Amino acid sequence: MDERLSLKAVDDYSEDYASKVVASFFSQSQKITGPEILKLCSIQQVNMFVLRELLGAWQHEGQKLHSPYFDYSAREVKDELVKLQNILSNHISINRENFQPLLKKAVSQTIYLIIDPYDFFSDVLDRKGNGHVRGSDLKNDIKYLKINKAPLEMLVRRLQEKGLDLISGKEAFGMLDQILEEVNFTPEDVDGYVREFSKVVPLKPELLYEAKQQPSIRKGIAPEPVKKVKTPVIPEGKSLVDSYQKIMSIKDSLTINQKFMFTKILFKGDFEIFSAAIERLDRLDSMEQAMKFFSENYQEWDRESEEYEEFIELVGKKFA
Repeated sequence: MDERLSLKAVDDYSEDYASKVVASFFSQSQKITGPEILKLCSIQQVNMFVLRELLGAWQHEGQKLHSPYFDYSAREVKDELVKLQNILSNHISINRENFQPLLKKAVSQTIYLIIDPYDFFSDVLDRKGNGHVRGSDLKNDIKYLKINKAPLEMLVRRLQEKGLDLISGKEAFGMLDQILEEVNFTPEDVDGYVREFSKVVPLKPELLYEAKQQPSIRKGIAPEPVKKVKTPVIPEGKSLVDSYQKIMSIKDSLTINQKFMFTKILFKGDFEIFSAAIERLDRLDSMEQAMKFFSENYQEWDRESEEYEEFIELVGKKFA
């Protein structure tokens, strides 16, 4: 199972990449325009994410339009604001100081989408942070995706077929899980993108992972062997999880990869049962209580499976 990406490593690389690209472009120009953004990087996804950030900035600024004298919610006003947005999109002009943070974030998001698409999907579905997913918002997000977008496109189509626009995050994750299972989704090969990034700043994907495990994701190169985590045994007078790095919440620490894997292997494909179990575990006070909960409810689990071992390790971190 892939380890979690190191946010710091991705951030550091994105900073180096953005700095070099910006230095090269602005050595000959004072401002960058929309058409120039679209041609800036050889990886088109980076350019599209810059535009997505600009759209987000426009939407954020639009939310500030409130007045005791004017009705900005009127249909005619909204229509004119959309026209204004279209006009402004053709008159983008950004200086170096304001552009570099946009490019850095776009590079970071592109790396995330290429190397860890499942967690990227999770972030997209939870972008609002309110536990719900709106199909129209998701459809707009997909407009800016060039890589690994098929599962999200299928999710939008499925919502449209069901006549739904707003659903809960749990329902969205469950539907996406089913889609990934049906289409046997395989992320795009990263090698070509790694080569393109490396033309500007050398990129070694294995260095983007947390120090605990650094698997190579490039074709033809086997990852370093990883020692399995065995089922914990309670040492007398000591905690099961003395050696684990503590997390505050199991639910918030799960990657979408883990959600899909644990649901399918340990919880018989039932996402609702999986979610209820995680919520129950987050309310417990100790690893001993967690192990008792497993013993009473999940005796059929294969205690030698990698999925079980990874799940137990994650739960152990909650009670470290």
